[in-house]
Amino acid sequence: MGSTSLLDIQRLFSFPLDPFQTEAIAALNAGKSVVVSAPTGSGKTVVGEYALHRALARGCRAFYTTPLKALSNQKLRDFQATFGAQQVGLLTGDRSFNREAPILVMTTEIFRNILYGTLIGDVGTSLAGVEVVILDECHYMNDPQRGTVWEEAVIYCPPQIQLVALSATIANAQHLTDWIGWVHGPTQLVASQWRPVPLSFHFGNTKGLFPLLNPQQTGINPRLRSHHAHKSSKSRHRKGQRCPVGPELDQVLRDLHHRQMLPAIYFIFSRRGCDRAVETLGPIDLLTPQESQQLQQQIDQFRSRYPDIGRPQQLAVLYRGIAAHHAGSLPLWKSFVEELFQQGMIKVVFATETLAAGINMPARTTVISTLSKRTDRGHRLLTPSEFLQMAGRAGRRGMDNQGHVVTLQTRFEGVREAVHLATVGVDPLVSQFTPSYGMVLNLLQTHTLDESKALIEKSFGQFLMLQHLTPQRQAIADLSQELIQVKAKLTAVDLEALKTYQKLQQRLKAEQRLLKILEQQAEEIRSSQLALQLTHADIGTLVGLKRSGHSPKTAKSASKGANPPLLAAVLVAFVPSSGQFPYFGCLGQDNTWYVVNWHQVMAVAGQLSPQHHRALAALDPPATLARKAGQHHRGDAVSAAIAQVIPDCDWQPAPEVVEQEQRLTAVQAQLRQHPAHGCRQHHGTYLKLDRRAQALERQLGDREAKLHRQIHRNWDAFLSLVHILRSFDALAEVTPTPLGQLAAALRGENELWLGLALNSGAFDALAPHHLAAACAALVTDQTRPHSSTHYALSPPIPAALRQLRPLRRQLSQLQYRYEVDLPVGAETQLVALVEQWALGTDWPELCAHTNLDEGDVVRMLRRTRDFLSQIPHAPYLTEALYENAKRAQHLIDRFPVNEINDAVLTS
Repeated sequence: MGSTSLLDIQRLFSFPLDPFQTEAIAALNAGKSVVVSAPTGSGKTVVGEYALHRALARGCRAFYTTPLKALSNQKLRDFQATFGAQQVGLLTGDRSFNREAPILVMTTEIFRNILYGTLIGDVGTSLAGVEVVILDECHYMNDPQRGTVWEEAVIYCPPQIQLVALSATIANAQHLTDWIGWVHGPTQLVASQWRPVPLSFHFGNTKGLFPLLNPQQTGINPRLRSHHAHKSSKSRHRKGQRCPVGPELDQVLRDLHHRQMLPAIYFIFSRRGCDRAVETLGPIDLLTPQESQQLQQQIDQFRSRYPDIGRPQQLAVLYRGIAAHHAGSLPLWKSFVEELFQQGMIKVVFATETLAAGINMPARTTVISTLSKRTDRGHRLLTPSEFLQMAGRAGRRGMDNQGHVVTLQTRFEGVREAVHLATVGVDPLVSQFTPSYGMVLNLLQTHTLDESKALIEKSFGQFLMLQHLTPQRQAIADLSQELIQVKAKLTAVDLEALKTYQKLQQRLKAEQRLLKILEQQAEEIRSSQLALQLTHADIGTLVGLKRSGHSPKTAKSASKGANPPLLAAVLVAFVPSSGQFPYFGCLGQDNTWYVVNWHQVMAVAGQLSPQHHRALAALDPPATLARKAGQHHRGDAVSAAIAQVIPDCDWQPAPEVVEQEQRLTAVQAQLRQHPAHGCRQHHGTYLKLDRRAQALERQLGDREAKLHRQIHRNWDAFLSLVHILRSFDALAEVTPTPLGQLAAALRGENELWLGLALNSGAFDALAPHHLAAACAALVTDQTRPHSSTHYALSPPIPAALRQLRPLRRQLSQLQYRYEVDLPVGAETQLVALVEQWALGTDWPELCAHTNLDEGDVVRMLRRTRDFLSQIPHAPYLTEALYENAKRAQHLIDRFPVNEINDAVLTS
C-alpha cells in the first residue's frame, strides 16, 4: 500500500494546511508515530483526521480515543458527517455502536481494556487490521484519575500500530515523545506555538474592561499599575486594607455585548456558581429578533421530544441565549446546549472547567471568573495549564480575527495574578501511573512476573525519573570513587591492629577516670575520719603534714622510699582561728615550726612516747612565729632534741585505689607492648581515613536505597498488590486463581473488592431491583455532604451488604498495612434511588425525592448499569446472578439513562 500523496491531502481538506500539520503528516507517511503539541484550537485534529482518511484508503481500521464519553460522542457525530454513518462506530462502555466499523471512536479506557485482552506484542482479533490509534487530548496524562490509563495504552499498544498523540501545548513535549519512542517505536515531535486566532487578554474591574498586558505582551499594562496591582489581596487583608470588589455579572455581559465579544464561555468553578449566575442574572437579552425566533423554535422542538428535561429557570434564560453547562446537568441537556452554542444561538454559557477538556465549543471570548479554585487542600491558584486550557477556548477559526480572554478582579486575585498566568507559560506533563488490582491480574494472566516488571518499569514516570536522577547517579559514582581511593590508602595498614590499639587507649582513659573517682571517694572518707580524730587530738599527737611543694594528689600517688610523702610532726599548741577547727602549732621532724590548718594535716599517727612528753611540755613555739596558717619558723637546739625522736609518718592509699593503680599499670604495659605502639604518631591519620570510609559507605547505602525506592516505586506498589491478592487466594504464587480471573474481568476503581463481593454469594439470591441497588453501593462514590434521598432501602439490600463486612474489613486492613489507597466502597446513603428507578419510578418523581443534581443521579445510574453489564461476562459466577444482572441492567437502561442511544446514535 502506498502512502497518500501531498496532492491527495489538498483534496481531503478544503483549506491550506499549516506547516506543523504538513510536518506531522509527512512523519506519519514515513512510518513514524507522532506527538503533536500545539495550542488549543490550532487544528491538531486535522492530523488525526488525515490518519483516518489514510487508513480507509488502505483498507485498514483506525481507533480514535478521547478521555471523555461526551467528547467521544461529539467525535462520532463529526466523523459520521465526514466519513459516512456506516464507516464510524462508537465504543464508550455506555453503548457499543457499529463496533466493526473501520473507524471506531472510543474512550481511552476502553482502548486500554482491549489491549488487556491482547498479548502485548502480538495482534489479537480485537486489533486485527488496526493501522493507527489517535490519542486525542493526550495531556490528560496529567489527570490523577485517568492518567494511568493513557500510559498503559501506550505501553501495551503493539509496536506495529502507529500512534498519533494530540496534546495541548506542554512544557516537556520532547520528554513525552522520547518516552513513546522508548516504549513503542520511532516517534517524531511536531510542536507549534502558532495560533490561527491570536488571543488578546483583558482585565475586568468595576471601571470596565482594560487590556491586561503591555504592547510587548510580557508584563502588566501600565494603565493598570496601581498600589493594589502589586499587592495580593491576602496581604492587603492582613494589613486591614479593604480588598477591591470585582465587577457585577450584568456589567461584564453588557461590556462584552457592547464590544461585540460574544459569544462567550463564562467559567465558574462550581455547579452552584453556574446555576446562581443564571438565576440572578438581570433581564438582559443578547439575541437579535431573528436569532430569538430561531432559538425559540429549536427549544420548543426539544421540549416536545423531552418534556421532562430542563427546569423552568433553565428554559427561561435559554430563550434569551444564556445557559449553564456542568456535571450536575443531564447529559442530554448539555448536548443540546453544546449544539445551540455551536450554532451561535447561545451567546453566554456559564460552565465549569470540564468544558475546557476538548468539547468542541469554540467561542469568541472566554471569561475566567476567578483565578483560584477550591480543592481538598483548600484554595489554590490555577496552574498555567489549567488557565491556558480555558483561555484556549477563545477564538473561532475562520470566524474571528482575534480571541479574547477576560480575567476579573475578585476579593482574592487581581492584576498581578492574572498577568502571571497569562505570561508564565505551560506546565510539564507529570506521570500519574499507579498499579491497580486489574493491572496486576491482567498482566499475570499472560506474562511472567519478570515480564510484568519490565512493562511496569516502562511508565512515563519511570522514564522521567531516570532522566531526573542523573545528578543522584553522579553523586553515587563520585562517592564510590572516593571510597575506592580512601580504601587504597588503608591497604598497607593493619586496621584491626589499629582498632585494638585504639580500644586499649580508650580503656586506659576509662581506667584513669575510674582511678580518679576512687581517689576522690577515698579522700572524702579520709577527710571525714581525720576531722573526727583532730577533734579529739591533744598535745603530743603525732601527725603527717603535707611537705612543701607536694599537693594531696602528689602525696598520695608518690612512690614509697627514703623521702616519704608526708612530713612527720608533733602537735605542740592550739592556735585560735575563726573556723570550726583551731590552727595547729606543730614541730616538724625537720626541726621547723609550722602553723597549719586541718586541711594540711594528712594523717594522725598516734602519740609521742611518754618519756618525751615532759620535754615537749617545756617547749613553746617561738614568739616570732606568726599565728596564721601557712607560717613556719626554724627551730633551735632545744627543739631539735624533740624533732629527732619524732618517728616517720608513712601514708598508705586505700586498698581499692591500690588495686586500680595496678590495673592501670597493666593496661599501660599492654599499650607499650602492642605492635601498633611504634607508629602511634600516624594513628590519627589512618583512623580518620577509616572513619571517612565508614561515612562514605553509610552515605552510599542511604543514597542507593533512596534511588532504589524511587526507581522501583511502581514495582514495589505492584508487589504490594500481589501480596494482598495472595492473601485472598486470588493468586496462586503469580497465577490468577478463579477469583483472580473473575476480578481481572471487571473494571472499576478496586477490581478485587468487586470480585470478592460477587464471589461471596451475598448477591446470588437478590431480585433484579435489589441487585441493582447492591451493585450501586459498590461503585458509587462517597456522597457530597448533605446529599440525601427520601427513599429507604428494602431489607434484602442492607442484609446482603452486611454479609460483606468481614471481607471489607479484612481488605481495608491489608490495604492499610501495604499503604494501598484504593476505595473499598459500600455506599448506602443514596442507592435507594437506584432501587426505585429499577422498580419503574418515573424521572421527575425520582428527582423530586433527592437533593442530588440530575446529572449526579444519571451518573450513579449509568455507573451501576456499566457494572451490571460486566457481570454476565465475568467467569465463575452463578447462572442466577448472570440472569438477574441482565434483568437489572434492562430495568435501569431507560431514558434518560440511555439517552445517548436515543439522541446520538439515531442521528
